[in-house]
Amino acid sequence: MRSSSYPVMPEAPAGSARRTGRAVLVLALTAALATAVPAAGAQATATTTATVTVPAVAPATPVARKPFMGWTSWSMQSSKYPGLNPDGDYSYLTEANVLKQADAMASKLKPYGYEYVNIDAGWWRQNDWTPEFDGYARQSPDPVRFPQGMKPVADHIHRKGLKAGIYLPVGLEKEAYGAGAVPIWNAAGCTTADIVYPDLRTTNGWDSAYKIDFTRPCAQKYVDSQARTLADWGYDFLKLDGVGPGSFKSGDQYDNVADVAAWQQAIAATGRPIHLELSWSLDIGHAADWKQYSQGWRIDTDVECYCNTLVSWENSVDDRFDDAPAWSRKAGPGGWNDLDAIDVGNGQMDGLTRAERQSYVTLWAISKSPLFTGDDLTRLDDYGLSLLTNSEVIAVDQGATPVARPVTPSGDQQVWGAKNPDGSYTVALFNLGDAPASVTADWASFGFAGKAKVRDLWNHENLGAYQDKVTQALPAHGSRLFTVTPGGTTARTTSYEAESPANTLSGNASVNGCDACSGGRKVGNLYDGGKVQFNNVTVKKAGVYTVNVSYVSGDARVALVSANGNGATGLTFPSTGDWGTAETVSVPVTLKAGANTLTFDSGSSYAPDIDKIDVPRT
Repeated sequence: MRSSSYPVMPEAPAGSARRTGRAVLVLALTAALATAVPAAGAQATATTTATVTVPAVAPATPVARKPFMGWTSWSMQSSKYPGLNPDGDYSYLTEANVLKQADAMASKLKPYGYEYVNIDAGWWRQNDWTPEFDGYARQSPDPVRFPQGMKPVADHIHRKGLKAGIYLPVGLEKEAYGAGAVPIWNAAGCTTADIVYPDLRTTNGWDSAYKIDFTRPCAQKYVDSQARTLADWGYDFLKLDGVGPGSFKSGDQYDNVADVAAWQQAIAATGRPIHLELSWSLDIGHAADWKQYSQGWRIDTDVECYCNTLVSWENSVDDRFDDAPAWSRKAGPGGWNDLDAIDVGNGQMDGLTRAERQSYVTLWAISKSPLFTGDDLTRLDDYGLSLLTNSEVIAVDQGATPVARPVTPSGDQQVWGAKNPDGSYTVALFNLGDAPASVTADWASFGFAGKAKVRDLWNHENLGAYQDKVTQALPAHGSRLFTVTPGGTTARTTSYEAESPANTLSGNASVNGCDACSGGRKVGNLYDGGKVQFNNVTVKKAGVYTVNVSYVSGDARVALVSANGNGATGLTFPSTGDWGTAETVSVPVTLKAGANTLTFDSGSSYAPDIDKIDVPRT
């Protein structure tokens, strides 16, 4: 696991890595940060963090009606690619480089909707990571990196018809504390000692800051002063990083909901419409807070590999296929799920195959993630430019299309989809396996049958009508993206409720209430051998049926699925995001003519709760 942006990172908690072979970034703090100590006489007491309720404040002007599009400096800052950081780690970030990328974006990508030029971590730090602050504990630009200062940079970006973005870590940075004696701007009598907890407890994903105590009146004044500075400089976007719960941290010390609320209030008070984006790996249990106080939230760790390319497929691009489903119902106008940068434009420097580059953008687009690249825009190759500027794919991300989610269980071959307002469907096929494979989207998975017209969005091509399904041969890590327009009929199915007394429950399985489920009930407690067997599942003809399974699962879980006592198949059901939301995936099941049994078994682990199954009549 790696940190987000700010290059200070503790070891990830035990058990947090999701696959072996993961690169782990552990970077040294500067001596000042590593040895920061409380002011003389400060007591390190184990007091409890107070809960602070801050009312929501509406932004002066609506922002984030659509996922933002733009560029970020961090991908090149964090890379070991030859020549990118000639003066040491993270040294790519300079005024000259930012302006060069802004000019390139204006000429190449602005016509397609790209508008934010986002400066990431380090703008107030020297190349050895020594920080610069003004006389009020606010970050101040390093004069070597940004000799003109931050306002002239924003002004240049605005003259190009673009918007300027900037970065800060959450909390009061340790080096800014100044023994508690630093005054707070526009807050008579307030100093840094008056805005933090007396025990100087740390916070954020790197423990690089002191936690701000928002029960103290001076605390909001400090955030107000930071927001006022950014607004006066002319910035339109703020990435607030290291936010918890999330950023591999939990518990009161790392609960930064009050910080985020304070920032929303401070931004509103400036009168400038500044987009507030949160990072990283935000806790989905606080999704309502992130939606209330911000316009976007990173759902995962950094996409960058911190290696000799910008990214790699295995290092975290492919993790998003596992992690995005849980968040699919959390996004919408005003706030979006952020999957991080799309580094697909530079070919060799990206570190991906052509197929991987297309799949990368496909997932981001159907997830309606912000589309911002960390590539060198002055060196986009033809294929990369075609990926970043495909108008039909961008329309999926920016238009009225809902956020897509898997309609099949997780695995090497997946189908994702969403029903569009006009009755068509956005359908994506993915082969996540390491070898070529065919992937099939069955119309029954979407609730219709017969013929449907298929348009290939990447190739701008109408493929004609397909009966009942579409199958494509895909390369390793390959994808296709379609708009499917039904021309047939609604699929005729028979529904079987899991809680029906006609079924057989075994082990710990039990019937529980479920507001999101049909009939208001489901079968849960499917663990350690618990199972539900649907009895008398009747079809007229033997064959393979696409059975739609409605289920509830706050995390991804495996169920052993079998028919008529035959061999079971372990299928991973993607997270529904919480235990109050029902979703549907389709599974192929071989049934005999007449009555059948269909069993969902937890085996030795935990299975999802089952609501019902819908079985096609033909």
